[in-house]
Amino acid sequence: MGVMKVDRLKAILQSINGLVQKEVLVGIPDSAPERKDDEPIGNAAIGYIQETGSPVNNIPARPFLVPGVADAAAKVTPQLQKGVEAALDGDVDGAERRMAAAGLLAQNSVRARINSGISPELKDSTLAARRRRGRTGTVPLIDTGQLRNSITYVIRKRK
Repeated sequence: MGVMKVDRLKAILQSINGLVQKEVLVGIPDSAPERKDDEPIGNAAIGYIQETGSPVNNIPARPFLVPGVADAAAKVTPQLQKGVEAALDGDVDGAERRMAAAGLLAQNSVRARINSGISPELKDSTLAARRRRGRTGTVPLIDTGQLRNSITYVIRKRK
């Protein structure tokens, strides 16, 4: 029985190079189209204001993005490790699938964090304003659901 040797070094190096040139980003794209043209700011700006707060506008910080991604780390890390293993095997598609799986896990974690309710609770005046608009929800960051639903992930080439 003979031994067959296959030189896969070139494919492996291309796969690794392709992997290190990509990154998985989780957040709200600035171009998120969920808002109407007549609304003054988009979901990305709203998300930033909610994440960091705006003392000038009396809006408390309600961090959801960074903590939501951090909550997913234990599940995301094995996916990324398997992506590296796929790249080492020369499997570019497998590496990208693992990156996508990691992105989806982080995206869902951020959305779940919003669904669980971010403190502080809404003020009575905010709840009254919601009721006037026909809204009955009391969960911070969820009024129409547009902000939560705009959270996504992308895989892109590093800049």
